[in-house]
Amino acid sequence: MLSALVNAEHHGTEPERKAPGWGNLEFVLPEPGSYALPEFGVARDSDVVTSENRRLGLHKILAGKFSLLSFIYTNCSDVNGCSLATYVLARVQDRILADAALRDYVRLVSYSFDPRNDSPQVLARYAEKFRKPGFDWTFVTAVDDQALTRVLQDYDQFVIRDYDEQGNEAGSISHLLRVYLIDQHQKIRNIYSVSFLHPDTVINDIRTIVATSNAKGDL
Repeated sequence: MLSALVNAEHHGTEPERKAPGWGNLEFVLPEPGSYALPEFGVARDSDVVTSENRRLGLHKILAGKFSLLSFIYTNCSDVNGCSLATYVLARVQDRILADAALRDYVRLVSYSFDPRNDSPQVLARYAEKFRKPGFDWTFVTAVDDQALTRVLQDYDQFVIRDYDEQGNEAGSISHLLRVYLIDQHQKIRNIYSVSFLHPDTVINDIRTIVATSNAKGDL
């Protein structure tokens, strides 16, 4: 679990084969606003249920702010999978809270693709571990299998349950790590894979699209 990994870091031990997002960035980023982030496409809507057990549309959650959308499941044990995604989002949360220019413009959304096990109650307990008081970080899952299938297709997410040699569910889920940067008009502006997901990179990109929107008078 992520908390164990963070504790390991504090005690000087490191998980094996850590992705770049766990450590210091090894190159200098360009100045925010000195580069463009073109639109990749539209962030599709989906019927979701939140950790507060409220049924909403994903577009309603994303509306009006710049969002980071991460697909996870809470029982993931892959150090470079969901644990990495939530670790990076938690670090981004800290940076945003410390930056008055970003604080009111950014939200985080963690979407579980395991509604069978990640009930609203489970998501609420998970959220308590990482979300700072008052911060705009929403935890959701699909309302049903049909909604889940559709959203996974819409966001090009590969998700499949693992089975052991006897054909029994192993309890783990194979998936691709992708985190989506979405602007206030539900347009996807960047997609981070395991090799490129890093708090420094994400914050730089957020500052870039916030600056661009301010320059256009779009905020």
